[in-house]
Amino acid sequence: MEESDKFSLRGKVFNRIREDILEGRYNQKEELKESVIAVELGVSRTPVREALRQLELEGLVTIIPNKGAYVTGISEKDIHDIYVIRSYLEGLCAKWACENMTKEIVDELEEVIYLSEFHTRKGHHEQVVELDNKFHELIYESSGSKILRHVLSDFHHYVQRVRKLSLSKTERAEESNKEHLAILEAIRSGDKKLAEELAHTHIISTIQNMKDFHKEN
Repeated sequence: MEESDKFSLRGKVFNRIREDILEGRYNQKEELKESVIAVELGVSRTPVREALRQLELEGLVTIIPNKGAYVTGISEKDIHDIYVIRSYLEGLCAKWACENMTKEIVDELEEVIYLSEFHTRKGHHEQVVELDNKFHELIYESSGSKILRHVLSDFHHYVQRVRKLSLSKTERAEESNKEHLAILEAIRSGDKKLAEELAHTHIISTIQNMKDFHKEN
């Protein structure tokens, strides 16, 4: 979705429905009824219909002619694939960030890590997730590539439920903070190869953590 669409009525309806799908409010294959959603959101059926078509293009919804729209959502395989692809793109992003990083963003990243360590110790998991978002968004911004930033931001958003579960474990949150700090130090020193390797490994660690989490549950 274009940046200018985010604050339009269509954009707001699209973002709300997508958020509900990614948060697991709807079950796989559940029907998304235009009339019901329109009433819930206080809008006409037109922006809902447009949003569902856009969600179909993103692979989150399947529209069957003369029947309706149904939730496709994100499967476990989709999540695994996203993390593998993301691991390479995050590495590239960190590498490019070495070329564009400013002192102001370095200072912001340091503050994010400090606050994340504080909230991790306090068990404030929601704040830890928000700060994790902030850390990665700052790296994306510093890549200097709007295309890479857009793709990674979407990937980050698609796996938000898994990320919340992962970072709800204090041990993983602590490891993540250490990994963030190592990435920042590599970027600060301008070591492109190390920054790329560390960012790639950071995401791979999350994949392993996901597997461990499923074993425990």
